[in-house]
Amino acid sequence: MEQRLTFITLGVGDLDMMKTWYREKFGWIPFKDEEGICFFKLNGIILGLYPIHELAKDVGIPEEGSGFKRFTFAINFRSSEEVDQITQHLRVKGVRIVREPENVFWGGYRGYIADPEDNYWELAFNPYLELDEHGNIR
Repeated sequence: MEQRLTFITLGVGDLDMMKTWYREKFGWIPFKDEEGICFFKLNGIILGLYPIHELAKDVGIPEEGSGFKRFTFAINFRSSEEVDQITQHLRVKGVRIVREPENVFWGGYRGYIADPEDNYWELAFNPYLELDEHGNIR
């Protein structure tokens, strides 16, 4: 099987609130927004927002659960300064900063934010990871 990821579907409790959050805080524009689902085309991957009860039903599992979800999303930037600028931009927009950007032991720089349903986003600079002009990993 090829190593690739094409879709991430995030089960959300309040679809309208989450669509609004990603539009207003990140400035992302949905490429498809229909009754009951919303898709954001990223750089080669699609992020889908779908009601959690519908997603659980689709998978065939109960929707109950709590605590840390055991995953994070990450957006890599071209410099630690860019991480700081984006973090400040999001702070001004009222986004919850979970962990302030800081140098990390492996030589990178990162911080964390959360969306309204506690999905965690790492904002990072990795000096060992080269990004092309579209933000894709080379």
